[in-house]
Amino acid sequence: MLIIMKKIATKKQIQNIIIIAEEKNYKPHIISGKDKVSIAILNNNNEIINLSNFLGLDGIEEIIPITKSYKLVSREIKQDNTIVKIGNVCFGDNSMPVIAGPCAIESKQQALEIAEIVKKAGAVIFRGGLFKPRSSPYSFQGLGKNGLKILIKIRKETGLAIVTEAMDIENFNILEEYADAIQIGARNMQNFSLLKRAGKSLKPIILKRGMCATLQEWLMAAEYIINKGNNQIILCERGIRTFVKHSRNTLDLSVVNTAKQETHLPVIVDPSHAAGIRDQVIPLALASAAVRPDGLMIEVHNKPNEALSDGAQSLFPNQFKTLMKKAKAIYSLAGKTN
Repeated sequence: MLIIMKKIATKKQIQNIIIIAEEKNYKPHIISGKDKVSIAILNNNNEIINLSNFLGLDGIEEIIPITKSYKLVSREIKQDNTIVKIGNVCFGDNSMPVIAGPCAIESKQQALEIAEIVKKAGAVIFRGGLFKPRSSPYSFQGLGKNGLKILIKIRKETGLAIVTEAMDIENFNILEEYADAIQIGARNMQNFSLLKRAGKSLKPIILKRGMCATLQEWLMAAEYIINKGNNQIILCERGIRTFVKHSRNTLDLSVVNTAKQETHLPVIVDPSHAAGIRDQVIPLALASAAVRPDGLMIEVHNKPNEALSDGAQSLFPNQFKTLMKKAKAIYSLAGKTN
């Protein structure tokens, strides 16, 4: 349930509710709003919370039951958008920041060259994988720990914040020290141990939708993270597996606005992994901009035909430059009310 405090509620009154909740073995979460504080009261035993424990307490304005199975990520808990910051870049503030870079970091020269290209075109965050979850064990698996110095150099020389993917708890611990944000990929959306570890992190988390996940399953995965204390979560739609053969996945743009109605967390779109084919990335990215997501994630390579990972879906630098201009124009046009 959600306890909404009065504007004039004192710190002592708020603390009193927290103490009572903890005495009853409930889990209280303080949610700061624009002009008042709310307290979400959860029960990890999945039992109904007894409202009588809180009725009549000083400072309470209203008590609202929470109907969603996902509690802390729900709009029922928090009406205002959560603003997630990666470096100095905000997601969820009615803007569309672009995250761009190669699927995998292959060398210092390759990564730095691409970082300069995407920054010049208008991207504000660099993405590049060090640990790669590949379908084949014989495919390039990434540079691993040997690529950490490259991440640091890119941030130092370009000023771009860095996003990279963690595949398990072991490399999460390592990447957390160096990256500005950690991505949890589609294959790991329901890796609950990894989600719980992400919840204990102070770094923002980009949570990609699983290949066959429903919206509810996706939001429940985010709930695992926020339940452990980390509310800096960005949801990323990257296409779902369907019957089609003309693309790798089917980009579900209908989920963007629905998700934003259900949750206060920002929602971004990755058209590159949805398409899997370069010629489809640009039209899907432009279509994404039209539904006004909270950001885009685009794969770019300086030499896509020589890429060690996902070159077929990576844009050439000139394509990315053109895309950035068109996507910003469409996003702006879609936001006009008349």
